[in-house]
Amino acid sequence: MAKTALQGNPVTLSGELPAVGSTAPDFKLTDKDLGDKTLADFAGKKKLLNIVPSLDTPVCATSAKKFNESMADKRDAVALVISADLPFAMGRFCSAEGVENIVGLSMMRSRAFARDYGVLIEDGPLAGITARAVVVLDANDTVVYAQLVPEIGDEPDYDAALAAL
Repeated sequence: MAKTALQGNPVTLSGELPAVGSTAPDFKLTDKDLGDKTLADFAGKKKLLNIVPSLDTPVCATSAKKFNESMADKRDAVALVISADLPFAMGRFCSAEGVENIVGLSMMRSRAFARDYGVLIEDGPLAGITARAVVVLDANDTVVYAQLVPEIGDEPDYDAALAAL
C-alpha cells in the first residue's frame, strides 16, 4: 500500500498508483450535468488526471487553476480534475474562478476510481476521499507519468506533469 502524509502524519492509501507503462484503469465518474464519464469519452486525447481531495481547499484550488492556464492551447489533450466534491460545487468553483479549460469529475456515486487508482485514503481525518496525485495518460490510455504527492498539503510537480503531457 502506498503512503502519503497529512501534516506529517502518515496516511494509508488503498493501493498504488497505476505504473508508468501500464494501461490506465477505466472509470465511471460524474460530470457537471450529472452524466457518467469514462475514459472512452476522452478517446484519442492525452489526459492529465489532477486528483485532489477537494476544490474547497487552497492547494486543490491552486492546482486546478494552474492546470487550467496550461491547457488553454492544448487541443490534443484534456485535463480532468477528479475529487469527492459534488458536481454542483465543482461548477460553482469553476464559474467563480473563471476555470474553463478543465473538466471536473466527481466520485459522488462511487469510490471505485479512488480504489482502482490507489489514492483512496483509508484512515485518518480524510478517510474516504483521495490523496493528491497526478496521472498523465497518452492518447491510448497508457500511463506516461504518475506522481503521488508525498504530503497532501503540497502542490504537485506541475512542470513534470505538463512535460509528460
